[in-house]
Amino acid sequence: MVLAPALASEHSSLSGAAVMPQIPSRFPRNDIITLTSAAVRFDLAESLGPDVRLGSLIDDGFTAELRDLVLGYGTTPGDAVLRGLIGARHGVSADDVVTTVGAMQALFLMAFVLAGPDTDVVIGRPVFPNARSVLTAVQVNIAEMRLDFDDGYRLDVDRLGALLTPRTRLVSLASPQNPSGVALTEQELRGVLARMDRACPDAFLLIDETYREAVHGDDHVRSSFVGLDSRVVSCASFSKCHGAPGIREGWVITRDAALREQLELAKFNTTISNSVVDEAIAVRILQNLDGIMAGRRRHLAAGLELTAAFVAAHGDAIEWVRPDAGALCCVRLRRGVFDDRAVSRFYAELGAREVRVGPGPWFGEEPRVFRLGFGVLTRGDLEQALDRVSQALRLAAA
Repeated sequence: MVLAPALASEHSSLSGAAVMPQIPSRFPRNDIITLTSAAVRFDLAESLGPDVRLGSLIDDGFTAELRDLVLGYGTTPGDAVLRGLIGARHGVSADDVVTTVGAMQALFLMAFVLAGPDTDVVIGRPVFPNARSVLTAVQVNIAEMRLDFDDGYRLDVDRLGALLTPRTRLVSLASPQNPSGVALTEQELRGVLARMDRACPDAFLLIDETYREAVHGDDHVRSSFVGLDSRVVSCASFSKCHGAPGIREGWVITRDAALREQLELAKFNTTISNSVVDEAIAVRILQNLDGIMAGRRRHLAAGLELTAAFVAAHGDAIEWVRPDAGALCCVRLRRGVFDDRAVSRFYAELGAREVRVGPGPWFGEEPRVFRLGFGVLTRGDLEQALDRVSQALRLAAA
């Protein structure tokens, strides 16, 4: 029998040489990815607090619950008990909540459902880069609302309003913001909604509230903005406030039934459901959250106090915007002290001392601004890390 020659591969040329397929760059690369791949001794680039240990949540009752847990599919909207606990902390019903695989899935699903090549999205800048990248991936027209260090990263409602068009489908903001930790006010949000009324009444206002409950010490916890208007959508996760990034649990809250249905369908067609194990752990965290958060808030307050003292001690070289909440803040090298070469030397000196901060370009900021995270390290390690930053400042400015 004579076999017919096999057809040439569609990825091979007629001469036999391999032709590599062209892979579209849906997601732009950002060096913030090093946070999940490269460790350093003193990591001031991280934006979260200490991780919760699973053992601290386990008792005989929870152990028995996990033993009896059936490892089947969860429901697409999410565990009903979990959604009820999340809703209660936001003043909404369980039916308004859809659980997601971290807040990132919430951001992606909102972009995928609402945005596209023929639509506009307004997003604040500087910004957590992944929040912008999901918009790039769906090829939406992005208008950036610049938030300035010199203005304390406050939102200029009129400038944002000027960016709105009849094609705007989504306005994406964060409160408290990442990287600054600055929270939006109700007055600012009402101003945004009023301008949306005039320019794009069918658009939604997405507020990433991941750091909302991560206040410092006894500071007041602000209410969620999701109750302001049916167009306001809130998302968050267990990664920052709750100290459990490893369970990859988040949520999106909307009181608009049509949008919620589309988010559920989008989730079903991507991940189907969350892990039932992760959701069981998430329930346990929320059932014990007041006790968990009390210790974490004291830790954040101590970290903020050390950071404030550090900035004051180096006021001739650096300045900062004090955060309203969260385990992070923005610090800027003074222009009169650090030229461009000195800025580069500063980062090099940090690297030589096994210290990492979050460079401004990660977030769409200038290099002389950096995000400093004061929540993940112990007090002793934070003191050592800040001392090494002090050394880098002196040597870079010399």
